[in-house]
Amino acid sequence: MVKLLENTFRMINIGLVNEMAVMCGRMGINVWEVIDAAASKPFGFMPFYPGPGLGGHCIPIDPFYLSWKTRQAGIEARFIELAGYINGQMPHFVVEKIQTALNDCGKPVKDSQIHILGVAYKRDIDDVRESPALDIIHLLLQRGARVSYSDPHVPSIKVDGHELFSTKMNGEIEKSDCVVIVTDHSSVNYPAVLRKARLIVDTRNTLRGLVSKKIVRL
Repeated sequence: MVKLLENTFRMINIGLVNEMAVMCGRMGINVWEVIDAAASKPFGFMPFYPGPGLGGHCIPIDPFYLSWKTRQAGIEARFIELAGYINGQMPHFVVEKIQTALNDCGKPVKDSQIHILGVAYKRDIDDVRESPALDIIHLLLQRGARVSYSDPHVPSIKVDGHELFSTKMNGEIEKSDCVVIVTDHSSVNYPAVLRKARLIVDTRNTLRGLVSKKIVRL
């Protein structure tokens, strides 16, 4: 129960900031600046950060196990279910961001070359279990995009029954219509990515402090 509480606490708070990211996005507000300002309060606030969705074997799964167990006891865990739904919708929100960013450049998602940077569920690991990158790629393929990816830790993935292989980053970035930072691996030279890319959708605030009209933040 201690483990379930800790992982559910994290999942619910991530759900809250993900919902704030969606709200701020609709209102033209930088959610990352909002969180930084709130975190300047010396007490009573613990910063959590939005992202493209939850991954791994614990945080996306343990709260729903707890919810299932509570239903057996005749209790409905509505708070947990709602946070899980919000987190589960984040890949769709990211794809909407990509679509809008491409539209603003006069391009449709269909037949656009979209390159995903990072497919592991978090930085500097090779684990893709429940990774939101897989959902994002699936949704982009459904919309007719041509999708490639680079990840120094993950040589291949399977999406919709097809095996995709990690490609060399430099060549793909230059020829892609949009680059999407899904996992912020520390080994990647992000200023170089910014120089070479035509358009970047940054779901992790990886390009924090860098200013460019090419950057679209979550």
